[in-house]
Amino acid sequence: MKKKKICLISSSGGHFEQLLMLRELSKVYSTFIVTEKTKYNGQDKKIDYYVSQVNRKELLFIFKMLGIMFKSLYIYIKEKPDVIISTGVLAAIPMMFIGHMFGKKVIYIESFAKINSPTMTGNLIYKKKIANQFYVQWESMKEFYPNAIYKGGIY
Repeated sequence: MKKKKICLISSSGGHFEQLLMLRELSKVYSTFIVTEKTKYNGQDKKIDYYVSQVNRKELLFIFKMLGIMFKSLYIYIKEKPDVIISTGVLAAIPMMFIGHMFGKKVIYIESFAKINSPTMTGNLIYKKKIANQFYVQWESMKEFYPNAIYKGGIY
């Protein structure tokens, strides 16, 4: 039987650090990691693919998101993941939408840093029902995401 292939995708920084907590999945499944390219992680051997770093307040936001969408589609077609797991945020949205559109399982884990308010990405993924499973790392977040799954933190 073929091993399931998992795409682990997130933005850089804290979201990426949380994503790395899931790398143990590579002992059971075939995994690959996608994150934003920064001046700090360009030579990181754990990372299989990079997308552009993006900030919603920058002038070229729309164009960068389009670039990320096309790069995510390329990665998706090349890797053919069965499952997409993300800890957010912006750079991961296109891959989650692509996976959802192709009927793949999408798992979203809301940021550990969010205790009393939701992220914009979390809101989008939750309200549009993009994720098959939506996890929160704090029980207090069920106030914003009533149907979310709470299992504690991934740390």
